[in-house]
Amino acid sequence: MLSSLGGTQRCFWAIVLLALILFLLAGLLHVDVTMFSPLFGDQAEGPPITNVMFLKTHKTASSSVLNMLFRFVETRNLSVALPAGSRVHLGYPWLFLAHYVEGVKQDGAQQRFNVMCNHLRFNLPEVQKVMPNDTFYFSILRNPVFQLESSFIYYKDYVPAFRNAENLDAFLASPLTYYNQSLSLRNAYAKNNMWFDLGYDHNAPAEENYVRARLAEVERRFQLVLMAEYFDESMVLLRRRLRWRLDDVVSFRLNARSQRSVTSLTPEGQERAKRWCALDWRLYQHFNRTFWAQVHAELSPLRLRVEVARLRARRRELMALCLQDGGPKDKKQITDLHLRPYQSGKADILGYNLRQGLDNQTLQVCQRMVTPELQYMARLYAQRFPEKPPKDISFLEA
Repeated sequence: MLSSLGGTQRCFWAIVLLALILFLLAGLLHVDVTMFSPLFGDQAEGPPITNVMFLKTHKTASSSVLNMLFRFVETRNLSVALPAGSRVHLGYPWLFLAHYVEGVKQDGAQQRFNVMCNHLRFNLPEVQKVMPNDTFYFSILRNPVFQLESSFIYYKDYVPAFRNAENLDAFLASPLTYYNQSLSLRNAYAKNNMWFDLGYDHNAPAEENYVRARLAEVERRFQLVLMAEYFDESMVLLRRRLRWRLDDVVSFRLNARSQRSVTSLTPEGQERAKRWCALDWRLYQHFNRTFWAQVHAELSPLRLRVEVARLRARRRELMALCLQDGGPKDKKQITDLHLRPYQSGKADILGYNLRQGLDNQTLQVCQRMVTPELQYMARLYAQRFPEKPPKDISFLEA
């Protein structure tokens, strides 16, 4: 009996000693001790956050984020702030007002929604009228050089400042030849568009005190600002903040252009773009720093690599499961008109064909992942407001 007890004690102290050695090694070698936890579990600490406001900026990979949020809404039967009437956005480019949301007033009472993610120009007091007090606010930014290039191609036929410019280099060589400040709203896509989306004056001079004050304001209003250039790292951090499952933040690239409709600015043109969009450039630089500071505060380099790899592996699995030929298709190759994205300007927007023979459950998952934003918005609207006329998106079939 005593020998058995002694053996148990020796075993206990051996385990304690081994644990101490592991933690000492972790400290000496700078190993992330969380790596000793079950790595591939999909359980977050605490319930998922379900009250979310996403400021959908333009030409910043935001359509993929919107798809992710629409899927979250649909699979959990949450409420979503959708554009009222025939609108397809929440009043953009005017500052957001609460009455731009369908169903915001019901039986005389002000309604609150779980999720808001359609295009709008940010106006916090009005947003707070339709979103709960505990809402998580986030947005996404992109290097303004590439954001402006994408806008030029996408809005070439819509924006007055772009119409007569042969290419973006020509526009940036003499922007005031083309840009009329009095046409401020329609020209918002042509100068400091992300700054404009945040609700600020995109024609304001980039004076230091003004810029610092606005950047501090954005930091106070948004708990997280993601980076389009680091989309997967952004999804890893967002997933941790929202306490969502992995599949909730896995997405396919939506509203992306074919390579043949992507142009390259000369080095001189890139520097001109930074000067022309000086407010956006300061915005991007600032939040690129804060983004990485938050990443490094929460994740070791090893943990980040592992979680990004896991996200990408799951995306590959779903692409192989869902997609015909495993990838995007040119607009002319998309066979289902309901899955064909809106085509704008000189851009060739890619979409997807689904594999044949999918079972009903898999088909539903896959359809949600590839549905373009206008079609998805129209479907959610029809589901939630069956008594109202459906959204007219027949122009997509032209």
